[in-house]
Amino acid sequence: MILNIRYLLSIIGVAFLMPLNAQNPKAIADNLFANGNYTKAIEAYKAVENLDEVYSKIAKAYVAIGNYDNALANYKNAVAANPNTTILQYDYAKLLTKTKKYKDAKSFFRNLIRLDSLNPNYYYELGVVLEKQKDKTALQNFKKVFSLDNTHQKAIFKIAKHHIKKRKFKLAHTFIDKGLESYANNIELISLKAQAYYYQEYYTHAVIWFNKLIDLGETSEFIHEKLSLSYAQNSDYKAAITHRKLALKYNPNNANAMFVIGKYYEELKDFEKAETYISKALQLKDVPLTAEYQKLGTILNRQKKYKAAIKAFQKSLKEDATNLFSEFFLLKTKDQFYADLDTKIKMYQAFIKKHKDNPLAKYAQQRLKELKQEKFLEGQ
Repeated sequence: MILNIRYLLSIIGVAFLMPLNAQNPKAIADNLFANGNYTKAIEAYKAVENLDEVYSKIAKAYVAIGNYDNALANYKNAVAANPNTTILQYDYAKLLTKTKKYKDAKSFFRNLIRLDSLNPNYYYELGVVLEKQKDKTALQNFKKVFSLDNTHQKAIFKIAKHHIKKRKFKLAHTFIDKGLESYANNIELISLKAQAYYYQEYYTHAVIWFNKLIDLGETSEFIHEKLSLSYAQNSDYKAAITHRKLALKYNPNNANAMFVIGKYYEELKDFEKAETYISKALQLKDVPLTAEYQKLGTILNRQKKYKAAIKAFQKSLKEDATNLFSEFFLLKTKDQFYADLDTKIKMYQAFIKKHKDNPLAKYAQQRLKELKQEKFLEGQ
């Protein structure tokens, strides 16, 4: 019995609502819009008798489904129908900026500033437009925003970023710290602070701030690469390797990253892994590799893999025949690898003759003297 009464009441309620909604298309449209059914909401709004009342809502619905041309057309109609409604002009101007119609957007924002010179967001949005147009006065607008609202995170970011580009790091830190007072977890400002310390070569501080980004769930090739480089500058090669490998996940064929990891392993005297990563780097690169092959040769030498080292130095010289250090390292490696004293003496004599005016010739002469003495003693 109770269920039947409830059912009857629900039927009566629907019966009353149906004609009400049928007579109120705006209410239907508003309900559709509120529930995210934007295309049907647009159709419903167009059925409203006085379109001047709903042009702005049609525009917002078109924005929601990504049809910016129709959104702009309806915003234009809305502004024409309601010329004194600043919120309409503001929304219209922002969409003009988004669609790169900077001239019209700039005109609207300047008009809004004339209507309300104390609204910081008008200056900010005008600054964004001017920035897009490469107009240097954009910074003045961001500073005006800050003077009106010194907690405005977006304006603070723009000002601090400008100071970092100009290498005015002290000023940049001042603005960043002010922003972080009111929003301690602002990812963009934390990133700027980390970068500022990095470019100042304050690597210990840079490590702290890049790690703050990671603690907040931020991760990117840029963050891990800069964190790796900062750790390396502090000789923490294990941490440097960890983060360079994380950076490598974003770009697995980054030959430069592999080469750098190889160098870090060399610093840790893990020559086997150093060889692995530098070899991978060489396989990926398609530019002159004289320095890379030279580095591989020195690492192979440290492992007493002289035959492989000789090949590496020869490849280095093939890439650049004028690489004197590779030529000298090749000589030293052959000295280690070959047993015949006469062969060694001839190699050093040829090197000295070819490079007699080079400082490396002095080292060669000293070794030649030792070899000749060794041969003399062998003859005894």
